[in-house]
Amino acid sequence: MAPPPPPAGQAAARPRHSPLIRIIAGVILGLIVLVGLIVLITWLAVQPRKLKYSLEQGSISGYNLTKNDKLTANFHFVLRADNPNRRISLYYDKIDVTVSYEDQVVSVNNVHPFYQRRRNVTHLDLYLVAKDAALYGAVARDLRMEKVSGDLELDVKIRAKIRLKIGVFKIHRKLKVLCGSVTVPFYSSKGFERVYCDVDIDD
Repeated sequence: MAPPPPPAGQAAARPRHSPLIRIIAGVILGLIVLVGLIVLITWLAVQPRKLKYSLEQGSISGYNLTKNDKLTANFHFVLRADNPNRRISLYYDKIDVTVSYEDQVVSVNNVHPFYQRRRNVTHLDLYLVAKDAALYGAVARDLRMEKVSGDLELDVKIRAKIRLKIGVFKIHRKLKVLCGSVTVPFYSSKGFERVYCDVDIDD
């Protein structure tokens, strides 16, 4: 038989919560608040500033574009990496560099890992080689036209796995640097204009 309903005017008894559950919930909430305060205090104390990158030099040598639209060339760039932070240093664990022309990749290389101190500016030599890189569509035609003009417009992309060192803590991040519309002269007499790069850091 079903149990009889409670008398009229008397509400059903509410289940009692265990004191242990209340204690656990309070501890978890307290830990969340504590971690949030630590992150906020650390952020305010460190006052992180944005990393800055620019290409200071760029040149092309050994250029040859065959009748079959295959490119051979040596590219050299000097990347200026500026870490303006007083309390953050960086480990560059893996660095990949890509050179593209009209969205077509012509050369890929990597840079040796290095450590950058706080409030430091480091200059990196980027050497890339295009060896019989096949060009498709109108890309080869446009490249021949730019060769006549004396300048070549390229995109230089840098992807790196980095660790931000803040005191005893190390935070892993992915760094993306895009140096777009880099005008590189075929002849050194024309000179090279500095190019400032866009920077993105994510998890």
